[in-house]
Amino acid sequence: MYKAMLFDLDGTLVETAPEIYDATNATLEECGYATVTQEQVNGWIGHGTRALLIKALAYIHNQSIEAIESGPILAGALPVFDKHYQRCCGTTSYLYPHVLEVLKKLGSQSIKLAVVTNKESRYTDRVLAAHGLTELFDIIVSGDSYPVKKPDPTSILDCLEQWQISAVDALFVGDSSIDAATARNAGIDVWLLPYGYNMGEPIESANPDRVIQDFSELVA
Repeated sequence: MYKAMLFDLDGTLVETAPEIYDATNATLEECGYATVTQEQVNGWIGHGTRALLIKALAYIHNQSIEAIESGPILAGALPVFDKHYQRCCGTTSYLYPHVLEVLKKLGSQSIKLAVVTNKESRYTDRVLAAHGLTELFDIIVSGDSYPVKKPDPTSILDCLEQWQISAVDALFVGDSSIDAATARNAGIDVWLLPYGYNMGEPIESANPDRVIQDFSELVA
């Protein structure tokens, strides 16, 4: 039995891709640009919404990531995206099967629980609150909680230090190679779910300790 479980958010606890897609295309349309597909957006999820918007703009304008990041296009689009994502954040997303009951059961067994996501805190908080998850976690880590993001292990190591729990007693549950790398960098086990967003790659390619089909396997 693990003493601590840490979870990714998007694609692991909550299906958020549809509303991220809505916010992305609403931004592009308002800025006068062409739109992108849901599949493209799914492939860009993982490093936070700013990184996702940069990838979308780079694709639309046929420019490099570096050119978009340092140029005026991004500066103009960021506040527009923030407006649209604030509007739709938590509105069309939904919990994956068994998430709520499993988290409650784990918490009742005195297992420490944390969310570790690259999503910015203003969006993380809204998604968690919209689906009744906020109070179930002992620690919530967003993409702007530390100077570094996943796959840097700082957030995981800090959680374990606060809880006084060793790495061998902790598990990270996610849906991508980013999550796998984060867990490996922190020296903890990692289980991955196959239904999230792994940038178009099969989840097995991330070499997790285990692939689970849904949340019920965490308490089986």
